[in-house]
Amino acid sequence: MNAADPFRSIVGPFAADYLAHMRAIGRAHKNEEFVLRKLDAFLGQIHSDFTSDSFSAWCQTQGHVTSGVLRSRMSIVRNMCLYRRRSDPSFFVPDTAHFPANHQRIRPYIFTEPEIVRLLDATQTLHPTPNSPLCREVYRLAITLFYTCGLRLRELVRLTVGDYEPREHTILVRESKFHKSRLLPLSSDGFRELDAYLEIRRAKRLSMSPESPLFWNRHGEGNGYAGVSVFQVISSLYRNTDIRTHDGSLPRVHDLRHTFAVHALLRWYRSGANVQSKLPYLAAYMGHVSIKSTQYYLHFIEDIAGCASERFAKFCGELITLSSSSEGGVL
Repeated sequence: MNAADPFRSIVGPFAADYLAHMRAIGRAHKNEEFVLRKLDAFLGQIHSDFTSDSFSAWCQTQGHVTSGVLRSRMSIVRNMCLYRRRSDPSFFVPDTAHFPANHQRIRPYIFTEPEIVRLLDATQTLHPTPNSPLCREVYRLAITLFYTCGLRLRELVRLTVGDYEPREHTILVRESKFHKSRLLPLSSDGFRELDAYLEIRRAKRLSMSPESPLFWNRHGEGNGYAGVSVFQVISSLYRNTDIRTHDGSLPRVHDLRHTFAVHALLRWYRSGANVQSKLPYLAAYMGHVSIKSTQYYLHFIEDIAGCASERFAKFCGELITLSSSSEGGVL
């Protein structure tokens, strides 16, 4: 299925308009087009209008996917229908009551600072190979950037040497989610690790061209690491350091991004900063469209609860007094 091929069913023109509109605001990409082309091909095959019955029939062809993926695909189609309804109030819109139930969100694992240190130390146990001569250095840097920058996995593996500006200590994250690019100032730990890694590359006379992948290996004469490889190795480091979630499973790589956000919040509380005024900066740094997206990462862990309680007591404690009534309570 070629993305350049025209849509052919009765919903084709609406789907094409919807994708063009969403791309114009930096939202829709490959997944949305993939789903809508599947629907378009199905309707063209059965020569049907887009109705409740034909939508249900299309959903039945998706039995090979999980309920969560099916709900996501049905939602993409529904959003296209809502867009069409702006100009045609009679256009069919699927009822979410018939969608698969929402899955419970996975509870993120928030690492402690000692656990991050253990992960960094554990990278020394990795064994270099002919294709991955910098295996130890690569994964030490990967964990550092995950933790200090809150990068997504896909953002990390797409970095090039030229994306790092050594004088300004910044990295450029290019064309990430929602087609957004952002320039990130690095922490002192972050740029020291990055400088040390690049110095080792220079000493070994490995590629330092601006286009060269930052996370370089020798496979294919100098390719970047694949996301699945990074996931597998970091998961092995979790096992080796016996870092487990509350139910005994391994954390996700994405949990390092959650940890970055939570630890940033905790540092602000401890330093006495105005947390609310800082949130837009955190949203921009993480590449979010709005603060609402960032709130998903701000989990109310025990340390934050304690800091927030202390701050409340400092500024408002004098306003609360114990009641003199026999039943107790506060006034």
